[in-house]
Amino acid sequence: MLDPRFILENVELVQENCDIRGVKADVARYAALETKRRELQQEVEELSRKANEVSKSIGKAKDDAEREARKEEGRALREQKDDKQSEIDTIVAEATTIYSHIPNMTHPDSPRGGEEDSRELRRGAVEVPKMSFPVQDHVELGEQHKLIDLEGGARIAGHGFYFLQNEAVLLELALQQFAVEYLMKEGFIPTITPDLARGEIVQGVGFVPRGPETQIYSVENFDLNLVATAEITLGGLYAGQVIDEEDLPIKLCGISHCYRTEAGAAGRQSRGLYRVHQFTKIEMFAFTTPEQSEDMHNYFCDLECGLFDELGIPYRVIDIATGDLGGPAYRKFDLEAWMPGRGHGGEYGEVTSTSNCTDYQARRLNIRYKTKGEKGTNFVHTLNGTAIAVSRALIAIMENCQHADGSIMVPEVLQKWVGKERIGAIDTDDE
Repeated sequence: MLDPRFILENVELVQENCDIRGVKADVARYAALETKRRELQQEVEELSRKANEVSKSIGKAKDDAEREARKEEGRALREQKDDKQSEIDTIVAEATTIYSHIPNMTHPDSPRGGEEDSRELRRGAVEVPKMSFPVQDHVELGEQHKLIDLEGGARIAGHGFYFLQNEAVLLELALQQFAVEYLMKEGFIPTITPDLARGEIVQGVGFVPRGPETQIYSVENFDLNLVATAEITLGGLYAGQVIDEEDLPIKLCGISHCYRTEAGAAGRQSRGLYRVHQFTKIEMFAFTTPEQSEDMHNYFCDLECGLFDELGIPYRVIDIATGDLGGPAYRKFDLEAWMPGRGHGGEYGEVTSTSNCTDYQARRLNIRYKTKGEKGTNFVHTLNGTAIAVSRALIAIMENCQHADGSIMVPEVLQKWVGKERIGAIDTDDE
């Protein structure tokens, strides 16, 4: 959430930001309500003060008539206070609804517009492969080598669930090891997070835990939700805490399962492993000072690029346009890997993203830092980034590393964990 004082002092700027992000929020109405609330709050405090004075004076009354008069005055003051408080409660309810929908401010370099206006920033070190044979997508390759069982997953839990089998299991574990090892060398603290989080944490990070808009699975009769990403658990780790500035930045590498309802997702582009209800992800998360956050965001993007360069996967990096930004993000970069079996003739598909959320999440979760020798505290900045989302990384590897006979080369950096260089038969005509 934004600083309420900032909103009141910059109503037009905040409204313009909502407009470019496609968010319906009446900022002027919020400012009017908040101003009225503050006025009423002062009146409530004054009425309460007067009522206390009258209450203390009752014992000093000269006679019963004066005593009763003072009691009646006290009752009248309390009724006025209660009426004012009721008015405040109504105002707060409306103002909170508007406030909760106001998104973060936007980086001045973020492209303005919708999804089609997002801007390509760079491409990876590996070029898109030229394949002179009929390309199979990951579903066909998975069936050929008994790597993915979508039908079995559907029988167990419904569409969007799956079994990984044989070398696909080894690839998943190898991708986890590869990402964790890579990030530990960069000073990240490896963390296995809970797969469940309370509603206040989910909401604080910026997800909607309940209601028709949610992408979150909730546990019936418990204030618990299956996490859609380790961003939720890592972001909530220091909720309500004060961190010493000298300990910042804190860089965490979170390993978790991710659960998403993916309501409304369908079509060939979403088939197979691309849009599923459960997957494993290695997440990067950082707590920084405001001065550190932009450099950290660029660093996260560089790390994502480095991981996919080492995997030998072609990709491009996209600077996401304002209309496609989530509420907490100040700026967001997506890394889209080339997927030869996607669409007609291959397409890029998102495999990672990284966002700078500035102090938006920290305000909701009340995460602050203190500077040695200074009074008071300030809100930290939070950043998140996907290192490896295993299901989509598997798509990119299987489709880019396939040969004419359907065999799949294992990326060199994963071979020590998978234990082989190639999955499937070798066709000497393909060499």
